[in-house]
Parts: sequence; C-alpha cells; structure tokens
Amino acid sequence: MTTPALMIQATGSNAGKSTLVAGLARALVRRGLKVAPFKSQNMSNNAAVAVDGGEIGRAQAVQARAARLQPSVHMNPVLLKPQTDTGAQIVVQGQRWGVLGAKNYLDKKAALLPYVLDSFAKLARDADIVLVEGAGSPAEINLRQGDIANMGFAEAANVPVLLAGDIDRGGVIASLAGTHLVLQPDERARIQGFIINKFRGDPRLFDQGLTAITRLTGWPSLGVVPWLPQAALLPAEDAVDLNRTHESTATRIIAVPVLARIANFDDLDPLGQEPGVKLIFVPPGQPIPGNADVVILPGSKSTLGDLAFLRAQGWDIDIAAHLRRGGHVLGLCGGYQMLGQTIADPDGVDGPAGTVPGLGLLDISTLMRGDKSTTLVSGVHCDSGAAIQGYEIHLGRSDGADCARPFLTIDGRPDGAASRDGRVQGTYVHGLFSGDAFRKAWLARLGIASTLAYESQIETALDALADHLETHLDIDSILSIARSRHSSNASAA
Repeated sequence: MTTPALMIQATGSNAGKSTLVAGLARALVRRGLKVAPFKSQNMSNNAAVAVDGGEIGRAQAVQARAARLQPSVHMNPVLLKPQTDTGAQIVVQGQRWGVLGAKNYLDKKAALLPYVLDSFAKLARDADIVLVEGAGSPAEINLRQGDIANMGFAEAANVPVLLAGDIDRGGVIASLAGTHLVLQPDERARIQGFIINKFRGDPRLFDQGLTAITRLTGWPSLGVVPWLPQAALLPAEDAVDLNRTHESTATRIIAVPVLARIANFDDLDPLGQEPGVKLIFVPPGQPIPGNADVVILPGSKSTLGDLAFLRAQGWDIDIAAHLRRGGHVLGLCGGYQMLGQTIADPDGVDGPAGTVPGLGLLDISTLMRGDKSTTLVSGVHCDSGAAIQGYEIHLGRSDGADCARPFLTIDGRPDGAASRDGRVQGTYVHGLFSGDAFRKAWLARLGIASTLAYESQIETALDALADHLETHLDIDSILSIARSRHSSNASAA
C-alpha cells in the first residue's frame, strides 16, 4: 500500500515552508498519526546530528521533534553546506560526500536522486504520512533539469503538492500566478491547492485576493495563516534569521560577530530569549560593542576563511580590547579553533593548504584532518558540575597546555580549554545553551540570573503552531490530498 504523502513548496525562500511542515506534523501527530518529515535537499550551515550519527538540516530536526520522533539522516538525505560564494560541502544520507562548485553540483545532482528516493522509501515504510518540504521555489525553472528538491522529486515519487505564498513580503497574487505561468502543464496539475502564509490583520480582507488567485491558477485555497509571533521561538536555520531583532531592555550584553560562513548560530537562540540578556549579532562593518560582557565566537563552515574575515573587520582588535576591559570570550567549535595559537591544514580540507596564526588567546593548536566528527554527546560542565547535552560537528582536533583546563567532560574525556584566568574558554560542543541547567550555571558565573525554561517553551510553541494551523487551514482537505497519492499511483500503474 502506498503511504500518503504531501509536499509543501513555496513561491520563494523563507516563505515559511519549514514552519508549516512542523506545525502540520504536530497537528497530525495529535490526531493519532505517525508523521515523518522529509526534505530531499536542504542548503544550510545550521546542521543537527541525527540519532543515527550523521548530519541533517536544523529544520528537519525541529520537524522531527514536532512529530515526536528522533531525527534520522533519511529526513534530509542531501544537505548542502556553503563554504564559499560558489562552493559547498555535500552531505549525503548524513555523511560527507565531497565538495563541489555550484556548476559542478548542477551537473551532478541528478545522480543523487536514487539516494533521495531510498531515504523517502525508508521513512514511508514506517509512517502513516510523510510531510515533504520543498526548497526555494519551483518557479526557478533554470534549475529544473535534474531537480531533486521540488517538482523533480514530486514527479519521481508521485507526491501531490501544496504551494505556499508569503503575503508579508508583498506581491503574493503575482507570485502564485507567476509560478503557475512558468510551470509545465503536468507540474501545474500536481499542485492541489495554495496556502497564504504570514498574513497580518483580518484575513477576511483578502477574500477577493483568494478569488483572484483561484481564477488565475485554477487552484483552490486551503487557508490563510495569520502571522504567529510564537513561531520565532523555534530554532532558526536560515542566515536571514540573524536579522531577527532580540528585543530586550537588559543591560547585560552578549555580542556575536556575524562571520561570513557562520554555522549553527541557533546555538545562541536560548540566550536571545533570556530576559536578563541582550543578545547582539554584530554585522560586518560594525565594531563589537565596547560595553559587551561576553563575546561569543560562533561556529563556522570555513574556519580559516572566517578567521581571515574576522581580522578584515577589525574584530580581532575589538576582542583584544574587550579582554583588556575584563570581558569574557567563549568560542564554539570553529570559534574555539580561532582562539588558539595556530590552525594547520596540511591537506587543504578547509581551504588552501597551509598553517595560519590564530588569535593567540588560548594556548592550543588545531590540526585539520579529513575525518569528521558527527555525534550526539552528554557530559558535565567542569566549572559548575551541571549536566550537558549537545552534539559535535567538526573537522580537526585541538591540543595544548590550556586543554589541561577543559570546558566539559564528555563520557570521561576532556573537551575544550580555558585560559589561566578563565576569561577565555572554548568547546567543540554545540547545543549547550538549550539545556536549562547549563545555561543557568554559565550565566550565573557572569552574575546574570536565568529565568527561561527553554525546552518547555519550544514544546509550547509547537503546540501553539499546531493550534494555529488547525484554526486557519482546512486540515481535513489537506489529509485527503495526501491520501490521494495512493489512488494516483494506482491509476498510473
């Protein structure tokens, strides 16, 4: 029997596909269905580690949580992690597959379709319904040949599609009608309806707009989803989310330089939601605030490239001044590597082969190697004894005198390092601040009280999102469309 499935595509990036899939997953799970989220191809440097040990996009990990499942590498079989403006590391079914330029990837992506269909089939065998997220927009017809992310996948797997339009950015009628115009007739027919997302105000004011879209496309409306502020509480994936304002009247400042290849910046989401913290993402061209209490150097997809970028912004000078004023610095993963004396990359796994000086703030040296660590970890914060949980995704190993003062103990082994005075610290572990006990202990060391129950807040936000979609979408019709996949497969046979 064919497992019901439905694909959410959109008229453009950041239209809310990930959030819609997460909300639908939680809504359908609450109806008693076993839901599997799936995205054939994702592009993001915010990765998560799956229970089976590989990497997937952060959004699919959130969707798995919404579906009350452990994340699996099969939920995102192809992950592109940009390293330069024209090249990316390719992760296939959780494992590093290679590094390709954009043109090379376009030529080779069709070869990845068997992996994508294999992962989809594995999920479908153990699910009542698979919710599929598209990537970008099917209107990017210049990318249609060999496509595995939108209509190419939908056709190969015979999955019906809903098309979401983001009304908040304007022009949603033209976006939906224009998408209809450029698609092939069989692709138009695969789309079974549309959703208007991120509406502000009274949705009834858009009734004439819905009528116009149906007249221009023939697609029925399945609902208008009003703007939901709680959705911003879910972990961020796209770099555009760095522009989200962390409103706060707090006077204790944590500053985060926005590196060119910043990665896993969702590490900082819990800090941005702490009432006692003002989290500032410092954009290129701006100095690190002189009144910052802490500077956090985040993860990076290209440690050597981002170290050069950091110096080009003059942030190395700002950090040195920050420490002279008595401030604290924490490096996470790539940021931790930058804090050391040297970074050696003899085989060019992170960029051009060679050795470069680090910031010299920790007595450690890093050797880049081709083997990549991707694992879930648990342990203890050395300073406080607080239990921690997180994950590692990194190339390279770091050693040196300051490793004698580890930041964490993981399964009996030390991780990270600290300077003699304890004001410069680093770790390879991501996801630490999601844990309430660790975050409370780390902030207390800075004299900041933690009042946030982060994990409970995420669950509350997912339930609020599900309630919201139940109210504003025709979920029964959406289920019927997903179940129609069985009859369409039978007729195709």
